[in-house]
Amino acid sequence: MKFKYIALTAAATMALTSCKKDKKAEEVVEEVIEVVEEVRNEKLTMKLEAKSDSKAEGSVVFKEADGKVTMIAVLGGLSEGTHAIHIHDKADCSSPDGKSTGGHWNPTAQPHGAWGAAEGYHKGDIGNFEADANGNGTITFSTDEWCIGCDDPTKDITGKAIIVHQGTDDLKSQPSGAAGARISCGGIIK
Repeated sequence: MKFKYIALTAAATMALTSCKKDKKAEEVVEEVIEVVEEVRNEKLTMKLEAKSDSKAEGSVVFKEADGKVTMIAVLGGLSEGTHAIHIHDKADCSSPDGKSTGGHWNPTAQPHGAWGAAEGYHKGDIGNFEADANGNGTITFSTDEWCIGCDDPTKDITGKAIIVHQGTDDLKSQPSGAAGARISCGGIIK
């Protein structure tokens, strides 16, 4: 990936020095930036550790491609039923109850709600997923409102944490959906 960026940067530099007109140079730079954005592919894998005396553990993969981030979470040790999953403010899972992660990640100061709701939602409001009778659950979520390590603080998920809750997010209670104890935690660290 680094070689593509180096090659594109070198191409932009050569284009700038060889272009006689500033307008033409600006067009070439804009084209190079578009190509770099299209090439950008990132991937993070993290473990979730049990919190609040639970046995809930698992792993999460975030993959960025074509301007979208896809999250796939695979969990075990859950009670059967519906559980909430959110991105929280800080990648700090040091406390036994997971509260060291702070509240939901909400860089745009919106009310808590269902993802995509007209009334608003936090960038960390992923939603709910089901755990089966064996305590296993998975969730896949994809959005163009996140990025991995970009320069946009309203989109960059690095430095945040994934929290799995014991209960269901009601998608309306403020500020967090009344989802209960934080039973699993993992920092989103690059």
